[in-house]
Amino acid sequence: MRGRAAVEAVPSTEPALQLGEALRHAAGHRSYWLLLLGFFVCGFQLAFITVHLPPYLNDLGVRASLAGWAIGVIGFANVIGAYAVGVLEKRHSKRRILSAIYFGRALVVVFFITAPVSVWSLLLFAAVMGLLWLSTVPPTSGLVAVMFGTRHLATLFGLVFFCHQLGSFLGVWLGAVLLALTGDYSAAWWLSIALGVAAGILHWPIVEQRAQRFLPAAAG
Repeated sequence: MRGRAAVEAVPSTEPALQLGEALRHAAGHRSYWLLLLGFFVCGFQLAFITVHLPPYLNDLGVRASLAGWAIGVIGFANVIGAYAVGVLEKRHSKRRILSAIYFGRALVVVFFITAPVSVWSLLLFAAVMGLLWLSTVPPTSGLVAVMFGTRHLATLFGLVFFCHQLGSFLGVWLGAVLLALTGDYSAAWWLSIALGVAAGILHWPIVEQRAQRFLPAAAG
């Protein structure tokens, strides 16, 4: 926080691709599309839970203050989960961690909507879901860096996050549509479960290595 750190310039070995060329090559990379689809699911689940969990609990007769506690526990556990996965993804397969997170979310939601609702079941759901909340971000951004390097990381991960935001929109909107059509949240919860399973499957075949056109110059 004080003074100026000595920074030694290190020559980059990444290929000098222009942004447009990098985008074209990334768009033709199968693993990148799997990552885009997976993060779309992440956005769908998180936005749906954030917006629709309180009214869902209200329909079950749970008081509003407890719904607030649940959202707060999710936020607190998210700090722990995101940090822990950030450490783990440096030592273990990023794609497998992501698959485990999405499969885990699906299991947690199944438990939540099938078990009798109580203070402890709600807070347990919130704590476990919080651990799996934004813990997807470190391995997802890490996979973008692994596949394409860091020269255009901001843009390529930005597109992945854009898909997350599209999923967030659909999670909020479609949750309300399904509620209006069916009269309860059951269909929306089961859709979230199905998407979680699909995302877990989608991440498994991701190739966790540098794309050919993005290989370091020395190796190319």
